Amino acid sequence: MKQRHKNILGWTGVSITILFSSLWAYWGSFENFHEGWYEESLLLNLMIFLVQYLLFSIFFTFLACISLRWKKRGLILHILIGMFCIYFFSGANFQVLGMLIIIPFALLGLMYYIGEPQPRRWAYRLIIFVPLVVTLAISIPLGIRVSHRIDDRDLSMRIIEGNEVTLAWAPRGPGWPDVGISWEDAQRLCAHLSEDGLTLSDDELNIWRLPTVDEAVRSMMLHGESSMGTWDPEEEKAYYSQKPDKESPLWDLGSKVIYYWTSDTSKEDPEQAYIIVYDGGVFDKRKSNRQDYQSFRAVKELP
Repeated sequence: MKQRHKNILGWTGVSITILFSSLWAYWGSFENFHEGWYEESLLLNLMIFLVQYLLFSIFFTFLACISLRWKKRGLILHILIGMFCIYFFSGANFQVLGMLIIIPFALLGLMYYIGEPQPRRWAYRLIIFVPLVVTLAISIPLGIRVSHRIDDRDLSMRIIEGNEVTLAWAPRGPGWPDVGISWEDAQRLCAHLSEDGLTLSDDELNIWRLPTVDEAVRSMMLHGESSMGTWDPEEEKAYYSQKPDKESPLWDLGSKVIYYWTSDTSKEDPEQAYIIVYDGGVFDKRKSNRQDYQSFRAVKELP
């Protein structure tokens, strides 16, 4: 093969790597500061960022550098990864598995094995620095925003009033668990929650309940002040004068939970209910969902 063709083939492989690693860097940086960054230790937060959210970006970058430096080893690694995917996704449709994972990996490995991107030093530089720049460009402003969150560490019952709503929000405990829970279980726990919100009764007391979407939206806050949220039931969309954030007194900064269930069921699907995100977004989720980051906080009216 002519050198020009090898150069084109090599740079095609480099471009594909840069695209994949940058996309994963983009996704990982946003998700890290959206659902992550809840530990007290800065070092632990950074470790989670690297291992959980930047893993695929680092993986593609590392694999490309190996393939540029040692062609045969790089090709073998691509083949081994394809074989591992066949084993790991053994229950998946082979056409989907082959078209989306195995064949692309095999072709990428051949591009690095046959191709010779010149000058090679620029291939290394772009493979490493493009996803790094993407990561820093997103992470720095989001990191600054997260550093300004208010955390008074008060996980007791809190009264939120203003914006035409006044509610008591349950303290940490059965009415405000730090674990994922389904909508049905959240409703049941609210019904059995004691007056102080700290224990569960064998009988239904019906003192506490899930907030409605409108109440949750109107209660959202930023830096201790109401975000002046309103809920449009026709558009099924929340509007705010200032975007809320994961802060006290409604949210626990040291928790994985970033979604609260509301009492309202989706208009289109009775098997789904609305959740509210700490940043004010409202979506519908299946009532049976119980991911770690999806829980609830019970409310009650004040006399």
